[in-house]
Amino acid sequence: MTRPANPFDETAILADARAVDGLSDFGDDEFGRPLRRLLASFAEAPLHGLGVRLLRASVVGSLVSRLRAQYWFEAHPEIAAEVIEAPLVVVGMMRSGTTLLQRVLARDNRHYCALGWEVGEPAPAPGAWPADPDPRVATAESRAEQARRFAPELFAIHPSYAHQAEEEIVFLADAFLSHVPEASCDVPAYRAWLNDQDFRPAYAYLYRMVQLLQWQKRQRGEQRGRWILKTPAHLGYLELLFETFPDAHAIHMHRDPLETIPSGASLNATLWRMHSGEVDPLRVGGQWIERMAWTNGRAMEFRDASRAERGRFTDVWFGDAVSAPIAQVQRIYDAVGIDLTAAVRSEMKQWLAADRREPLAPHTYTAEDFGLSPDRIREEFAAYTERFVEPHREKP
Repeated sequence: MTRPANPFDETAILADARAVDGLSDFGDDEFGRPLRRLLASFAEAPLHGLGVRLLRASVVGSLVSRLRAQYWFEAHPEIAAEVIEAPLVVVGMMRSGTTLLQRVLARDNRHYCALGWEVGEPAPAPGAWPADPDPRVATAESRAEQARRFAPELFAIHPSYAHQAEEEIVFLADAFLSHVPEASCDVPAYRAWLNDQDFRPAYAYLYRMVQLLQWQKRQRGEQRGRWILKTPAHLGYLELLFETFPDAHAIHMHRDPLETIPSGASLNATLWRMHSGEVDPLRVGGQWIERMAWTNGRAMEFRDASRAERGRFTDVWFGDAVSAPIAQVQRIYDAVGIDLTAAVRSEMKQWLAADRREPLAPHTYTAEDFGLSPDRIREEFAAYTERFVEPHREKP
C-alpha cells in the first residue's frame, strides 16, 4: 500500500512558494531550521483535512511574504535605511486589553501603525507600486468578512479589520520562531523546542518588515513619526524588544490572571478546533497556563533585573483602560512627551463610541472547561498578582 504523501514536505512547500510569483531568493537562510522543526510537528499533529490545508497555506503564505520582501529590498536598497523611531509598544498577557489600547493610540494620525490589510500581505507583488490602487486591500476586506461570517466565535474574541491597527506577531510567525503554532494546534515537540531558541532572527525579520511597511507608507504620502506596535508575545522577549528597538517605550497592560488565563485558553481552543477534530480542552488549558507562566516569569525577571529600563514602561490596569481609556493615553503621552491635542482626543473618543456599538457574538466559557482551577492560577501568578493586581482590587 502506498503511503500518502506528506503535505508538509519542505521541498514541495518551498517550490509552491516560489511558483506564486516566480521568485526564488528567500534572503538569508535563518528561517530554514525553525521551518523544518515546525513542518515536522505539523506532520505529526492530529489535524483534519481542512486544518492541513489551512496550516499548509499559512506556511506557503509566510514564504511568499519572505520572497516578496527580499525582492523589494533588492529593488530598492533604500528601504534598509528606514529608521523606526521611538515606537510605543503595547505588551501584556493575552486578553489584557492590548488590542483596545493599540487601536485607541492608532487613532492619532501622527503615528504609524500596521493595518490589517498590511499585516495580511506586507509586501506588494513584484511589479506593483505601493502608491497605486492595491489589490491587497480588497483581499483583506474579503478575508475579514469571511471571518465574521464563518468564524463568528473567533471574530468575537479578536475582531480583525482590514483598515484598523493589527498586531505584528505575524512577522515573527513568518520567521517560524513564534508561539502562534502552539496556539493553533497541538505541536508539543515544536513547542518544547522553542523554549531554548534565540529569537533574534525573528526580531531582525520583524524590524525589516516594519521598515518595508514604513517605506510603502511614505510612497503613499504618509509622513508620520512613531509606530504603535502591539504583540502580547513580546512579553516573553522584552530584552530582544529593546535590543531591536533601542528607543522603544513599552506599555504593559495588566489584568487579573483569573480572567486572562481562562479567556486565552478559550481563544486557543477555538483555534485548535479550526484545525483539528481531536481537541482536549484540558490539554489546551494545561499548555496555555504553562506558556503564560513561562512568558510572564520572563517578563518579571527582566523588569526586576533591568532597573535602568523602569522609565521605559508605563503600566496600565485593564479596568482603567476600559473605563477611562483617554486618561490612560494621557498618562502614556506624559511619560514620553507627546501632546494629547484636542483634535486627537476627539478622534479617539469617536472611535471608542463606534467600537462599542459593534455587534459581536458572546464569548462564553468557564475556567473549569479547561481544567483551570482558581487555586492553580493564583499559585502560578502569585508574585505577579501581588505586584500588579492586588493594588487594583476593590477593598471591602
